[in-house]
Amino acid sequence: MTFSVEGKTAIVTGAAHGVGLAIGRHLVDAGAKVMFADMDEEQLEAEVDPDPDHAARFAGDLRERLTLANLMSATLDTFDRVDILVNASREVLASDPLTPSDDAVEQLLQQNLMTSLRLSQLAAKRMILQSEETDDEDRPAGSIINLSSIAARRTHPQLMAFSVSAAALDQLTRSLAVALAPNRIRVNAVAFGSVMSSSLKHTLRENTEYRGNIVDHTPLQRIASPSEVAETVQFLASEGSGFMTGQILTVDGGRTLVDPVDAPAH
Repeated sequence: MTFSVEGKTAIVTGAAHGVGLAIGRHLVDAGAKVMFADMDEEQLEAEVDPDPDHAARFAGDLRERLTLANLMSATLDTFDRVDILVNASREVLASDPLTPSDDAVEQLLQQNLMTSLRLSQLAAKRMILQSEETDDEDRPAGSIINLSSIAARRTHPQLMAFSVSAAALDQLTRSLAVALAPNRIRVNAVAFGSVMSSSLKHTLRENTEYRGNIVDHTPLQRIASPSEVAETVQFLASEGSGFMTGQILTVDGGRTLVDPVDAPAH
């Protein structure tokens, strides 16, 4: 059994910041070729140095179908194939369930769910085409990994929109896993708790008491680093998880074992 991704080509979205950036860098360090994709062109240019053998970057509004098609084309032009897709582009918004004009649910479903679905469809088609060009019917065709959240299973009213989008993404993961299994494409997700992401850093700057609240409700008594999510992603991308599909792996320091409903989690 091996967790190697050496020589594989990956697309990582949300790759200019936090968790997505850590995943992209981790895969490069592990020997993969990575297309770093994000809407934030300035940050992407600051964080990712293009290397024709290991890393490339793509900036654009990933909520647009044409942008996703261009991302796929750019990846194929640069690296010729796609073996791994990591849907790490996501947004966290506070929302008020009692405000009819609050469109946070619609916004997060578009950002966190539909972008992942559409890019997964494009990547799957390419993976299937690549597999048809080989004679090895036992060889894995590809791995798709979604970044979800334990908020999908917790109830916190101010995060209703994010929780709904995370729950939808979990079900999308299961549905695509079944649909793509005959094509030897595995689809899994990582549902994490409090990780030092860009959004969490912003929250901690605005609310200094928030860190203590998180730690108090996490049995391992700390906030995870983005690299810990990246290592789990590598496992799911590798042949070491070759008989796993449709699974939602929880990386939360034990949070969901004890978390009361009123403790925020993302």
